[in-house]
Amino acid sequence: MIVFKYIFWTFYRIWFYIMVAIPIIIMFPLLIVSILKESWYPYFFKLARIWARFILIGMGLITKTEYLQKPEPNKSYMFIGNHTSMLDIMLMLVTVKNPFVFVGKAELAKIPLFGFFYKRTCILVDRSSSKSRQAVFLRAQRRLKQGLSICIFPEGLVPEEHILLDQFKDGAFRLAINHNTPIVPITFADNKKRFSYTFFSGGPGVLRTKVHRFIPTVDLTTEDTKTLNQKSRAIILKQLEAFNA
Repeated sequence: MIVFKYIFWTFYRIWFYIMVAIPIIIMFPLLIVSILKESWYPYFFKLARIWARFILIGMGLITKTEYLQKPEPNKSYMFIGNHTSMLDIMLMLVTVKNPFVFVGKAELAKIPLFGFFYKRTCILVDRSSSKSRQAVFLRAQRRLKQGLSICIFPEGLVPEEHILLDQFKDGAFRLAINHNTPIVPITFADNKKRFSYTFFSGGPGVLRTKVHRFIPTVDLTTEDTKTLNQKSRAIILKQLEAFNA
């Protein structure tokens, strides 16, 4: 029985990367066209949402999302969530309809095929470089001015699996304050269980998500960054604890 579990887990991991590649190959011409101009990003985003939905369905994952407040069309937001799995990217795309740009780690650009589009559409950060972090801030500012939203996983790196929620970095909150952009906390309950970074684990099932009420940043100053950080983290942590109760 244990042997069959290991065989299944191995197949499930390989199947994930097959699911990642298939829609990219099928939609490749459309994807290429959609990244030719920065102003065409919303079209790329629609294709990315189809890609994400295809993967989740192909992996046998059913999404169940509760919205305490829904983002309004044509408005910019700072979407943040807990980071536990590769599925976080797909589930964020499925959950949010407003076109947003990911701020993510540069290492993902090395993934074949996926990395080609990732490095051309996302804002990449090398967290070991202060120069890179500053460049991220400037690029994110430009995207917000274009009317897009930003998505950041404020824990930075994926925490060790025994950690429910790591401490948040300040970057997302400082950026939101500077642009009076509302914070949208999102809690992913099951991504770690369904597809963690432990190779022999995971499987099909339900992915529960909760989109919390937005946190306004109007009238806040950079001195409020840490308070905003802690308030946002507390909302997600409380929901994670409720999901795991």
